[in-house]
Amino acid sequence: MGDLAGDIKLLTDVKAKMSELLELQKTCDSEWGGEDGVYRFYHHSFKVYLLQGLTNKIVTLLRSFCPEGKPLNIMFEDIITAGTGHKWDHSHNLAWVAHTRPIVDAYLHAKWVLDTMIKYGQELGEAPSLLPTGWAVVLYLYNMR
Repeated sequence: MGDLAGDIKLLTDVKAKMSELLELQKTCDSEWGGEDGVYRFYHHSFKVYLLQGLTNKIVTLLRSFCPEGKPLNIMFEDIITAGTGHKWDHSHNLAWVAHTRPIVDAYLHAKWVLDTMIKYGQELGEAPSLLPTGWAVVLYLYNMR
Protein backbone atom coordinates (compact mmCIF):
# COMPACT_ATOMS: atom_id res chain seq x y z
CA MET A 1 0.00 0.00 0.00
CA GLY A 2 1.20 3.46 -0.78
CA ASP A 3 1.56 6.62 1.21
CA LEU A 4 -1.26 8.97 0.20
CA ALA A 5 0.63 12.04 1.45
CA GLY A 6 3.62 11.06 -0.69
CA ASP A 7 1.34 10.45 -3.69
CA ILE A 8 -0.25 13.87 -3.25
CA LYS A 9 3.15 15.58 -2.96
CA LEU A 10 4.48 13.87 -6.08
CA LEU A 11 1.42 14.81 -8.13
CA THR A 12 1.58 18.38 -6.81
CA ASP A 13 5.28 18.59 -7.70
CA VAL A 14 4.64 17.20 -11.19
CA LYS A 15 1.95 19.81 -11.77
CA ALA A 16 4.27 22.56 -10.47
CA LYS A 17 7.03 21.56 -12.91
CA MET A 18 4.71 20.86 -15.84
CA SER A 19 6.20 23.58 -18.06
CA GLU A 20 9.70 22.15 -17.53
CA LEU A 21 8.44 18.62 -18.24
CA LEU A 22 6.67 19.79 -21.41
CA GLU A 23 9.71 21.70 -22.65
CA LEU A 24 11.90 18.62 -22.28
CA GLN A 25 9.25 16.48 -23.96
CA LYS A 26 9.18 18.93 -26.86
CA THR A 27 12.97 18.62 -27.23
CA CYS A 28 12.76 14.82 -27.14
CA ASP A 29 9.91 14.76 -29.66
CA SER A 30 11.66 17.03 -32.13
CA GLU A 31 13.09 15.56 -35.30
CA TRP A 32 16.62 16.21 -34.07
CA GLY A 33 15.92 14.86 -30.60
CA GLY A 34 14.96 11.31 -29.79
CA GLU A 35 13.64 10.63 -33.28
CA ASP A 36 17.05 11.24 -34.80
CA GLY A 37 18.79 9.28 -32.06
CA VAL A 38 16.71 6.17 -32.63
CA TYR A 39 17.18 6.56 -36.39
CA ARG A 40 20.96 6.64 -35.82
CA PHE A 41 20.73 3.25 -34.09
CA TYR A 42 19.20 1.65 -37.17
CA HIS A 43 21.46 3.65 -39.49
CA HIS A 44 24.55 2.37 -37.64
CA SER A 45 25.71 5.92 -36.98
CA PHE A 46 27.92 6.86 -34.04
CA LYS A 47 25.49 9.75 -33.50
CA VAL A 48 23.25 7.31 -31.59
CA TYR A 49 25.65 8.01 -28.72
CA LEU A 50 24.24 11.56 -28.58
CA LEU A 51 20.99 10.04 -27.28
CA GLN A 52 22.74 9.69 -23.92
CA GLY A 53 22.59 13.46 -23.47
CA LEU A 54 18.80 13.48 -23.75
CA THR A 55 18.55 10.48 -21.45
CA ASN A 56 20.67 12.26 -18.86
CA LYS A 57 18.52 15.41 -19.09
CA ILE A 58 15.36 13.37 -18.56
CA VAL A 59 16.82 11.43 -15.64
CA THR A 60 18.12 14.61 -14.00
CA LEU A 61 14.61 16.06 -14.14
CA LEU A 62 13.08 12.79 -12.88
CA ARG A 63 15.51 12.73 -9.96
CA SER A 64 14.40 16.23 -8.98
CA PHE A 65 11.09 14.68 -7.89
CA CYS A 66 12.70 12.12 -5.56
CA PRO A 67 11.31 12.44 -2.06
CA GLU A 68 13.98 13.47 0.42
CA GLY A 69 16.81 12.62 -1.95
CA LYS A 70 15.88 8.95 -2.16
CA PRO A 71 17.11 7.05 -5.23
CA LEU A 72 14.98 6.07 -8.17
CA ASN A 73 13.83 2.47 -8.60
CA ILE A 74 16.86 0.18 -8.84
CA MET A 75 15.65 -1.56 -12.02
CA PHE A 76 15.25 1.82 -13.74
CA GLU A 77 18.67 2.92 -12.46
CA ASP A 78 20.23 -0.28 -13.83
CA ILE A 79 18.74 0.41 -17.27
CA ILE A 80 20.01 4.01 -17.19
CA THR A 81 23.47 2.96 -16.01
CA ALA A 82 23.71 0.35 -18.77
CA GLY A 83 22.72 2.91 -21.40
CA THR A 84 24.73 5.98 -20.43
CA GLY A 85 28.36 6.95 -20.01
CA HIS A 86 29.49 5.34 -23.26
CA LYS A 87 31.97 6.76 -25.76
CA TRP A 88 31.97 5.55 -29.31
CA ASP A 89 34.91 3.52 -30.50
CA HIS A 90 35.37 2.21 -34.03
CA SER A 91 35.48 -1.36 -32.66
CA HIS A 92 31.85 -0.95 -31.51
CA ASN A 93 30.76 -1.31 -35.12
CA LEU A 94 31.67 -5.01 -34.93
CA ALA A 95 29.07 -5.60 -32.20
CA TRP A 96 26.78 -2.66 -32.93
CA VAL A 97 23.61 -3.86 -31.21
CA ALA A 98 25.44 -4.99 -28.07
CA HIS A 99 27.03 -1.56 -27.69
CA THR A 100 24.17 0.69 -28.76
CA ARG A 101 20.89 -0.99 -27.85
CA PRO A 102 21.38 -0.22 -24.14
CA ILE A 103 21.64 3.47 -25.12
CA VAL A 104 18.33 3.31 -26.96
CA ASP A 105 16.71 1.23 -24.20
CA ALA A 106 17.71 3.76 -21.54
CA TYR A 107 16.39 6.65 -23.61
CA LEU A 108 13.09 4.93 -24.35
CA HIS A 109 12.52 4.00 -20.70
CA ALA A 110 13.31 7.53 -19.51
CA LYS A 111 11.19 9.08 -22.25
CA TRP A 112 8.25 6.80 -21.45
CA VAL A 113 8.34 7.88 -17.81
CA LEU A 114 8.55 11.53 -18.84
CA ASP A 115 5.52 11.14 -21.13
CA THR A 116 3.58 9.24 -18.46
CA MET A 117 4.28 11.83 -15.78
CA ILE A 118 3.04 14.54 -18.13
CA LYS A 119 -0.05 12.55 -19.07
CA TYR A 120 -1.13 11.90 -15.49
CA GLY A 121 0.01 15.29 -14.25
CA GLN A 122 -2.43 16.80 -16.71
CA GLU A 123 -5.25 14.27 -16.31
CA LEU A 124 -5.35 13.68 -12.56
CA GLY A 125 -7.04 16.31 -10.43
CA GLU A 126 -5.93 14.59 -7.24
CA ALA A 127 -3.96 11.54 -6.20
CA PRO A 128 -6.23 8.59 -7.00
CA SER A 129 -7.01 5.74 -4.63
CA LEU A 130 -7.57 3.42 -7.60
CA LEU A 131 -4.38 3.83 -9.60
CA PRO A 132 -4.19 3.98 -13.38
CA THR A 133 -1.43 1.57 -14.43
CA GLY A 134 0.81 4.27 -15.87
CA TRP A 135 0.66 6.37 -12.71
CA ALA A 136 1.39 3.24 -10.66
CA VAL A 137 4.61 2.77 -12.68
CA VAL A 138 5.59 6.37 -11.89
CA LEU A 139 5.03 5.65 -8.20
CA TYR A 140 7.23 2.54 -8.52
CA LEU A 141 9.93 4.72 -10.09
CA TYR A 142 10.02 6.69 -6.84
CA ASN A 143 9.80 3.52 -4.72
CA MET A 144 6.35 4.57 -3.52
CA ARG A 145 4.79 1.18 -4.23
